[in-house]
Amino acid sequence: MASILYKWLLVFALTVSSGSRHPIFVSVTEIEYNAGDKSLEISCKIFTDDLESSLRKQYPTKIDLLDAKYKTAMNPIVGDYVKKHLAIKTDGKPAVLQFVGFEQQEEGIVSYFEVKNVTKVQKIEVTDNILYEYQPQQMGIIHVMVDGERKSTRLNNPETKAAFSF
Repeated sequence: MASILYKWLLVFALTVSSGSRHPIFVSVTEIEYNAGDKSLEISCKIFTDDLESSLRKQYPTKIDLLDAKYKTAMNPIVGDYVKKHLAIKTDGKPAVLQFVGFEQQEEGIVSYFEVKNVTKVQKIEVTDNILYEYQPQQMGIIHVMVDGERKSTRLNNPETKAAFSF
């Protein structure tokens, strides 16, 4: 019994000392076609600590996604980062992501984007390498919904491309 307890304590100590707050590195991107507005509505959820660590390495400014007084300064940084790591094509045409904003939800940051003037969707191609530079075990979950039909996939680093047909 003591041996099992010792092993669990060792695993816990190694996990804590590695600086990792969570054992999984994942981002979740949701893309939904809004036929009424003729737009794509996109959200990306990323663990806050991972995103902040990555942003600190890439942007020469104070990074704090949780303090409201830095929200205005963080908006363009979050938008820029995601747009550099997420690309979408609808029916073979590159989509222009317009950053709407971000918010904290639980232990993650959710950033929102919109693509306007999308008259119909038969195929969506996604290139996603969010936080791939941060963790080699990073994965991206992608959910796409068009006309009530939902399709999903997972990309494991270094995989970056997924396609969905409707």
